[in-house]
Amino acid sequence: MPIAENVKNSLAASSMIRKMFEEGLVFKKKHGSDNVFDFSLGNPDVEPPTSFKNILLKLANENEKGSHSYMPNAGYPHVREVLAKKISKEQGVNIDGSSVIMTAGAAGGLNTVFKAICNPGDEIIVTRPFFMEYRVYAANNQVKLIEVDAKDDFDLDLNAIKNALSGKTAAVLVNSPNNPTGKVYDACVLSDLSSLLTEYKEKTGRFPYLVSDEPYREIAYNIDVPPFLCCYSESIVVSSYSKNLSLPGERIGYIAVNPAIQSREDVINAFIYCARALGFVNAPALMQRIVAQLTEERVDVSVYAGRRDAFMKVLDNAGIEYAVPQGAFYLFCRVPPRKNGKIEHDSDFTEHLKNYLILGVGGSSFGKSGWVRFAYCVDKKIIQASEGAFKKAMESW
Repeated sequence: MPIAENVKNSLAASSMIRKMFEEGLVFKKKHGSDNVFDFSLGNPDVEPPTSFKNILLKLANENEKGSHSYMPNAGYPHVREVLAKKISKEQGVNIDGSSVIMTAGAAGGLNTVFKAICNPGDEIIVTRPFFMEYRVYAANNQVKLIEVDAKDDFDLDLNAIKNALSGKTAAVLVNSPNNPTGKVYDACVLSDLSSLLTEYKEKTGRFPYLVSDEPYREIAYNIDVPPFLCCYSESIVVSSYSKNLSLPGERIGYIAVNPAIQSREDVINAFIYCARALGFVNAPALMQRIVAQLTEERVDVSVYAGRRDAFMKVLDNAGIEYAVPQGAFYLFCRVPPRKNGKIEHDSDFTEHLKNYLILGVGGSSFGKSGWVRFAYCVDKKIIQASEGAFKKAMESW
């Protein structure tokens, strides 16, 4: 029996990030890990804080009955209360544990939110470039992703968002610090976006949600990431511990809801129900208990800052332009023209780079052609060693 047509189509356009990552494994086996410059996957290699391992061992050695049993679908009540205090500080609102739902990572959280707030055929507006999996999450829930371009500096283009609003707009989705650009949206921009959506509601009667995907909030370089929930009543934050604690494989995250949101109880109950309906049931029990004890911890961001600076030096010396990232751990680079002035597609450039064992992901995968993303969550020695390969690649380009 054939597989579902929508799945077949999705497989054909499967994540280029994963394809490049898997190709990198083949390269490393053939050429040796030290000779391959794999900047494809945003897979944090900085180890979790020592306190994480200490708490993990402590909990693993406890003999508390029922510690691996089901809990309420929204998560352990005490965990939600602890995280509510942390979220209140960083988001500029006072929330309690009832406004927090523990999730199976940010991906689980976003799928839960989309399913809960969207009817089939509804629309979610997102600014290009954006994390490519948003398309998958939208398709999962029969939602149309409306893609609008950012400004030249990758800031939000409020006019473009305004023009994209329609009677089917369920939400506007933002991601700051942004993957793939590292852009951090200023507080005044978020305030203006809030005013825009409030004005839209007054005209149409529909109050679009403002959803913030924030797994990189705590990875920022000499800049404060503005609070989000406090700028708009119909706001929802989705986050995870994949990046700030380097726990991507543990699939632990949360949804936080503005306490002033309309139909608050219905919204929260919808999230809890949809997490069950999607099969997550609840966030991992052990990880919930661990992150509740690590609210003041994060990985050493200075490690990523040092790698960013080293990578920018490599790109400068190779003659490749890029957007200076304010956060996250990606460099978004403009595809350079050929020596004859010809402008090539980003896939041509990524294929060319593979000849020099350099792996990056074309910007078309993020909705922005003509650019390439390099992830610098790799050892600094690999970044520095790649300089010769980049120079040779540019000489023959």
